[in-house]
Amino acid sequence: MEFSLSPKATEYAAKLQAFMDTEVFPAESTYHRQREEFFAAGTPHKLPPVVEELKKKAKAQGLWNLFLPHLDHGLTVTDYATLAEITGWSPDIAPEAINCAAPDTGNMELLDMFGTPEQKKNWLEPLLAGEIRSGFAMTEPDVASSDARNIKTSITKDGDHYIINGTKWWTTGAMDERCKILIVMGKTNPDAEDHKQQSMILVPIDTPGVTVVRNLSVLGFIDQHGHAEVRFDKVRVPASHLIGSEGEGFALAQARLGPGRIHHCMRAIGMAERALSLMIKRSLTRTTFGKELARQGVIQEWIAQARIDIEQSRLLVLKAAWIIDNHGAKAARKEIAAIKVAIPRMAEQIINNAIQAHGGAGVSQDTPLAAMYAGVRTLRIVDGPDEVHLRDIARLELKPYIS
Repeated sequence: MEFSLSPKATEYAAKLQAFMDTEVFPAESTYHRQREEFFAAGTPHKLPPVVEELKKKAKAQGLWNLFLPHLDHGLTVTDYATLAEITGWSPDIAPEAINCAAPDTGNMELLDMFGTPEQKKNWLEPLLAGEIRSGFAMTEPDVASSDARNIKTSITKDGDHYIINGTKWWTTGAMDERCKILIVMGKTNPDAEDHKQQSMILVPIDTPGVTVVRNLSVLGFIDQHGHAEVRFDKVRVPASHLIGSEGEGFALAQARLGPGRIHHCMRAIGMAERALSLMIKRSLTRTTFGKELARQGVIQEWIAQARIDIEQSRLLVLKAAWIIDNHGAKAARKEIAAIKVAIPRMAEQIINNAIQAHGGAGVSQDTPLAAMYAGVRTLRIVDGPDEVHLRDIARLELKPYIS
């Protein structure tokens, strides 16, 4: 396996790091000030204008849609992993600034792989242009959605249309006024075998019968794009909005989530790196019991362990990315499950230690640590909780031994 950056990835990494240093980091204070103003105005999900300014600058520099391997940049999944880590240093701003923010990336990958020409024209093209945003509606409040077979939302054929009924929540992005399309997962045939009951269908968010009920906060934080509870009451959409064929929803979900987990995990590594940097800087400027925190044994242990854990985690994600590039996502199933467990746990611990080193400042809005902790802790649930992935890894490990 070869993990060194390709010449092309090296070029993009340097450009992206320069963009972060000269544009993104200086814009963070403006972003948070503009968000506070929107909160005060009662519009917490309105996009701070500084993000659109960053998008224009990133697009002009060619730092755009870097997650799709076959576009003009030609970056592989392994190449993009390093770029995703860089954006993780500023997770609220950087991914969207280069049009590589979830859930749009996964939705674009899904439409790119399985969308019809009409679906691509209507939804993929404006998403790739950064003109609209999207949501992915799979999780439901009334069932254990860690097992997608539990989904209750119905998608019923009615002539040349489908009728959708059900309730979803944690539909990321649906509170944003730019969200125009939802990809909804539901059951088209409850009597089919377990993994062929579900289908995915495109639902414009302004379709009659679609109600965005409320936003869900994340450990008290209200994200700009929001995480919505959405109700579907006799929602009628053309049959042409179905993605793929009936019964392919479960397989499509797996195809969508594989590369996306690489993105999430590498961004989490970037967050861990920033937390470590903040912890080190704090430990060099604070004195307790007669010496700097950096000279206290417990802080030194935190710093050393953080470096070990970050390096191990990065190698595991790069291995998963390399397998995807060379053998496909299916071949990387065990590695994808492993990183989904290991990396959020690693980042959570490092951010937690950084908060501890900052004392009261660590849990306040004066550092990015509290918000980063909320995001990483949530990552241990989204896209499947740790326990589901651990079960999958165990089954794959046991399989050669069981006849």
